[in-house]
Amino acid sequence: MARRLLIRDPAGLISANRSLFESLRTLQITMATLSLSDFRQVLTRVGPTGLVLPALVLLIVAMLVVPLPPLLLDLFFTFNIIVSLIVIMVAIGTSKPLEFSSFPGILLLATMLRLALNVASTRVVLVDGHNGHDAAGKVIQAFGEFVIGGNYVVGFIIFVILMIVNFVVVTKGAGRVSEVIARFTLDAMPGEQMAIDADLSAGLIDQATAKKRREEVSQEADFFGSMDGASKFVRGDAIAGLLILIINIVGGLAIGVAQHDLPFSEAARIYTLLTIGDGLVAQIPAQFLSLATAIVVTRVTTAETMADQTKTQLANPGALMISGVILGLIGVVPGMPHFMFLTLAAATTGIGYYLMKRGPLKPEGAAGGPAGEGAGSVGAGGAPGAPPAELGWDDVEQVDLIGIEIGYGLIPLVNADSGGQLMARVKGVRKKLSAELGFLIQPVRIRDSLGLNPDVYHIVLNGVVRGKGEIKIGKDLAINPGQVHGKLEGIATREPAFGMEAVWIDPTQRDYARTLGYTVVDPSTAVATHLNAILRQNAAELLSHDETQQLLDKLAAKYPKLVEDLVPGKLSLGVITRILQNLLGESVPVRDMRTIVETLTEAASRTQDPDQLTGLVRPRLGRMILQELLEAEELLQVMTLDPALEQLLQNVVQQSGGGNVMLDPDLAERLFAAMRDNARAVEQQGHAAVLVVSPPLRSWLARAVRHRIADLTVLSYSEIPEDQAVRVIATVEVQPKK
Repeated sequence: MARRLLIRDPAGLISANRSLFESLRTLQITMATLSLSDFRQVLTRVGPTGLVLPALVLLIVAMLVVPLPPLLLDLFFTFNIIVSLIVIMVAIGTSKPLEFSSFPGILLLATMLRLALNVASTRVVLVDGHNGHDAAGKVIQAFGEFVIGGNYVVGFIIFVILMIVNFVVVTKGAGRVSEVIARFTLDAMPGEQMAIDADLSAGLIDQATAKKRREEVSQEADFFGSMDGASKFVRGDAIAGLLILIINIVGGLAIGVAQHDLPFSEAARIYTLLTIGDGLVAQIPAQFLSLATAIVVTRVTTAETMADQTKTQLANPGALMISGVILGLIGVVPGMPHFMFLTLAAATTGIGYYLMKRGPLKPEGAAGGPAGEGAGSVGAGGAPGAPPAELGWDDVEQVDLIGIEIGYGLIPLVNADSGGQLMARVKGVRKKLSAELGFLIQPVRIRDSLGLNPDVYHIVLNGVVRGKGEIKIGKDLAINPGQVHGKLEGIATREPAFGMEAVWIDPTQRDYARTLGYTVVDPSTAVATHLNAILRQNAAELLSHDETQQLLDKLAAKYPKLVEDLVPGKLSLGVITRILQNLLGESVPVRDMRTIVETLTEAASRTQDPDQLTGLVRPRLGRMILQELLEAEELLQVMTLDPALEQLLQNVVQQSGGGNVMLDPDLAERLFAAMRDNARAVEQQGHAAVLVVSPPLRSWLARAVRHRIADLTVLSYSEIPEDQAVRVIATVEVQPKK
């Protein structure tokens, strides 16, 4: 019935076919559009350069199965040579291995490209070699004729020697070095990770820097592990090159004699030239890549390139002159080529003499001469024969607020180009202290001084030495925290910041020392920790009128009316500075400037005395003060004075009328001895030593014990928040005089 219907209605049949055709055409256009759109999206996402490596991989696979004409062989062989040259130049100019982290992958692709070219050229040599020397392209012909030079046996021997040099010397040595470095890098990873964690805990670095350093450690381990495997590729490539050489010669002779009826001598001449030319074109890039591998894995990690290291380290006048003299003595021996030996001896000795006269090359970034004296002597002398310059105010230097003076032996700690970390550590200390204390710590000036011993440093505040220490370059400082499980071999010393027992050890003992319970730090960290302790103890001296004004300006940006009501109408800038210095002197940070200014605004009408105003500010900062002593919602363990003793001291303070408190020397000695003993007992129980007294006593007693009992914190009852749980665990009693 349907068939009859269609036959009876030819117009409907044509219309149906046309509709079907249009639908199929629309579907085809839609699919083509989608495919093109998807391709554009992929191209946009990866970029044009992202398609280079996939195209190279496809090219390598194509060369293994598709015959190539001689012209393309010439192009690809030339491309292979330029790639190997670029790789070795980058390897020479790289200062750190991770700067060339893509080298293992590039080495693999370059090796596969060279083997694919060997396969493609072998196909052309065996198929078309009987047509003449240029059957496999001009590049193979040129290299073959250049090496052979008319003697096939000599050419074959030279090529075998090149293979032996690449396989036995360069490749094997680089592979061994890669294996050892990969093993040592993996073994050192736990220690390096712990060192990063220690720097992060000490506040010398922030979280972002710690994350970056962890990634660098992981990348370094991955890199040398990859180089260990990549060295096996290079070694396999050398073996494959030798096997391909034998196959080409044997196969060429068989094909030339059996299939093309060539005389044996003619077949040997043609196929030997083509085979050696083919192998040489492949082995020269292989030599470059093997040498690049050896350069990368044998580099000592510094901030200098190989060229910079060679220039500064080989320019040794003594070595050059001694070598020239020895070469000259050999040259005068009868039978030696006198002219050549004596000429080179004179040239070498002359270069050494020139370098000795010019003086040693000064490493970039090294600290200069002694600051102060050196600058003055140079300025006064001027040019030879010139009259001395008149002195001016510019010749009078102001003392540095914060400075570190180092002996010349510690200059490597400052030179970042040679791996020195002291500048970064000092910056980390400033950043951490600024965040904790509430104001910006001024920059630290580091200068070398010829008046110090080579390994000694001084920490200077306002031109006065506040701390000294001795550092052993190339050693690590193992600090005894109080409980260790063994002894270390090294140089016994004291940790400079807190005076704990310590030992200078070799870096190879670092992990072993940590297993015994020691805290191990590098020299830069030891100096930075000492600086941190000195700055924290003398924080009051670091804050001046300028810093106070900066704090008020920053507060005024959010609360302008609050600052306007206080300064200068009610209190002067000098009084506010004195109050902030009092707080810092008692280890109270000034981060909460809003609360401090509000309290001073309310109390300024009652008194203008900085010490009394400090006593009124402290209770408002009670929670911040306690935060340094305990964790949130923890019971506060405190000491108190015996009631009779406290009443006695309070009477003495009231009688002084706010002036100097005159306490009986014998009573003072027994009082401080009792407080010291109780503080030590409380610390042995694992608690902070906190003494709570009445408000009138707190200020005087805190000043009295500040330098006698360093770890004792003196609080008043009014400074403890009402919701803070307190437990008295000790009572200070003065024993009667015997």
